[in-house]
Amino acid sequence: MLKIDVHTHILPRDIPRWKEKFGYGGFITLEHHKPCCARMLKDDGKFFREIEDNCWSAERRIEESDAFGVNVQVLSTVPVMFSYWAKPNDGAEISEFLNDGIAEIVGEFPRKFIGLGTVPLQDTKLAIRELERCKKIGLVGVQIGSNVNQLNLGEPQFFDFFKACEELGMAVFVHPWEMMGEKDIQKYWLPWLVGMPAETSRAICSMIFSGVLEKCQNLRICFAHGGGSFPYTLGRIEHGFEVRPDLVAVDNPRNPREYLGKFWLDSLVHDALMLEYLVKLVGADKIALGTDYPFPLGELEPGKLIETSKFDEGTKAEMLHGAALKWLGLNKDLFQ
Repeated sequence: MLKIDVHTHILPRDIPRWKEKFGYGGFITLEHHKPCCARMLKDDGKFFREIEDNCWSAERRIEESDAFGVNVQVLSTVPVMFSYWAKPNDGAEISEFLNDGIAEIVGEFPRKFIGLGTVPLQDTKLAIRELERCKKIGLVGVQIGSNVNQLNLGEPQFFDFFKACEELGMAVFVHPWEMMGEKDIQKYWLPWLVGMPAETSRAICSMIFSGVLEKCQNLRICFAHGGGSFPYTLGRIEHGFEVRPDLVAVDNPRNPREYLGKFWLDSLVHDALMLEYLVKLVGADKIALGTDYPFPLGELEPGKLIETSKFDEGTKAEMLHGAALKWLGLNKDLFQ
């Protein structure tokens, strides 16, 4: 059965030293300290993460995905590369560099990879310009963060960007990053275990309550990590909407529950009961296989949670490829 993994991350093997060019720091560099391995470092030399060559080598990714029966990977940058905090023109240059790298890999292996770009959302006009360029170079959508310098995605300055995505037919993948309160919860890896699910819920709620999803009803948008904490706190969210509309329903009078099934989620929930709940909540046609490859917090055996579930083959097929194709606006024949 065709398997499309919508949530995988990739980096160029060599990243320019942006600090030297732009005159200020905070950017990621790679230190290739031994074969097939590299350290991701901030410009000040602070260690961020150890990665292997499956984070930049297309050939290694193909080898590993083939071993798990994954036919196609959707490529997006590592969120730390968004660089929304950088000066807008500098952020645009970084986006172009990353997007050209992904487009080159997709062009070389068009049956194995699909590409999502990144855009400088700190400047909406520049973001739309890069979005348009992404489409021209063969990318089918963009990955964005759950906030932009702690501004919610529902803020008015971002609306034109989402409208442009809708009009251009570009898919949007929302990934949590820069987690709220991150500095206060460093112990026990809590930013990743608690902060990320909250960030994704923040993004979904912001886009519902602000009216973005109401005004852009043809926007094809997918949220990472099974929607984070949103699906499991929906009752509370809906209750808040009903009892305090003066605080919640100020920009959109529609109940948040009405938006279920109008956006996509990936399947990365790590729990069979949670996957069953998601299918009941939004439908299998809105849940796409996503693994967070090649990072350890992802699904280490891609597709296993879906393939070993109690669902029938048709439902599994929706999650393994059907939902992904609809979200990306692509035809199954491209990969057969």
